Amino acid sequence: MKLCAVLFVLCLVASALAQDHPSVTAQPNTVYVGADGKFEANPDTAVVQFNISAQEDNSRAAYDRASRQAEQLRQILRTNGIDPKSAEIGYFSIQPIYDHRQAKPKLVAYRVTANVSLKLKDFSRIAPIVQQLSESDITGDQSITYTLENMDAAKTKAVEDAYRRARESAAALAQAGGRTLGELSYASVDTFENIPPVPRMQAMARMATASAPAPTEEFSPQTVTVTAHVNAVFTLK
Repeated sequence: MKLCAVLFVLCLVASALAQDHPSVTAQPNTVYVGADGKFEANPDTAVVQFNISAQEDNSRAAYDRASRQAEQLRQILRTNGIDPKSAEIGYFSIQPIYDHRQAKPKLVAYRVTANVSLKLKDFSRIAPIVQQLSESDITGDQSITYTLENMDAAKTKAVEDAYRRARESAAALAQAGGRTLGELSYASVDTFENIPPVPRMQAMARMATASAPAPTEEFSPQTVTVTAHVNAVFTLK
């Protein structure tokens, strides 16, 4: 029995070190266990991101074109019953463009770029917005990601699941050794979010027609998964 217990502890310590978890010095009459837990939920929020990009011979013309594109964007949002104020600008920049083919770089144009993101709770609005954006003069990549607004609550549930598994393992080990599991003496927690991949939507949106369904139609958003790892030390009675 002692040999099995020693091997079990060594395996746990090796696993902890391999996963870069904190090392713990086991005290007499304690048991050290580690366990993984997870929580899965359907996303409740879609984040649509796209760029406004305009390039012209001079900065004023580039700025004016970007302004017209921004107004197109606001009109698209209004058409779909969305307040333009709900969209957020991540960055805005005006950059000179140089021709480096000659010994002395020559200024040839200016580019205005802005990144805009929009959070939607109603997923049915995604397809028409993406379609209208692709058909407008707004140039730039589009992407859609799905997430949970209350991620902290999901992390809590994942930690609870990991702790339950850790305590069950500790109780089984204590029972196998003829002991009774006592109180929690130490614990550490790591949580991880499963971030769904970001698809590039611009080309796909342009392929959609009025008579054909959108590329993402009838498919469900990828489940958001939060995982947690718990290391715990319990006393033995």
